[in-house]
Amino acid sequence: MSDFEPRIIAFCCQYCAYSAADMAGSMRLQYPTNVEIVLMPCTGRFDMLYALKAFEGGADGVYVAGCLEGTCHFLEGNLRAKKRVNCLRDELKILGTEEDRIRMYNLSASQGPRFVEIAKEFTEVIRELGPSPFKKNLAA
Repeated sequence: MSDFEPRIIAFCCQYCAYSAADMAGSMRLQYPTNVEIVLMPCTGRFDMLYALKAFEGGADGVYVAGCLEGTCHFLEGNLRAKKRVNCLRDELKILGTEEDRIRMYNLSASQGPRFVEIAKEFTEVIRELGPSPFKKNLAA
């Protein structure tokens, strides 16, 4: 399983996380190419169905990246997203799979290097977990 390359979907708010990813690119910092970024107006718009659809579509891991707590441009959007992510983590446990397949991260627009760290760290976590168990159902 050493040749396994996970597919990761990152739901990023436009004000902080996406801007941090953009900064990382401007700084020519490298992060894994298997991380696919989905731009969101705010992580408060994140719906649990988005993550479930990502898993259904072949994602091995999903993370939501928003503003630092207390600095959301829409006041409490990132706190709502955090609740939804934690609920999904509980649901994954109930389904018998690893809860670490979904996580929430908070960062500011000026944290380009931190965005790269998160992408690398999460990729390694998912690589260790192996392919998503939901992928088995795609062939049926």
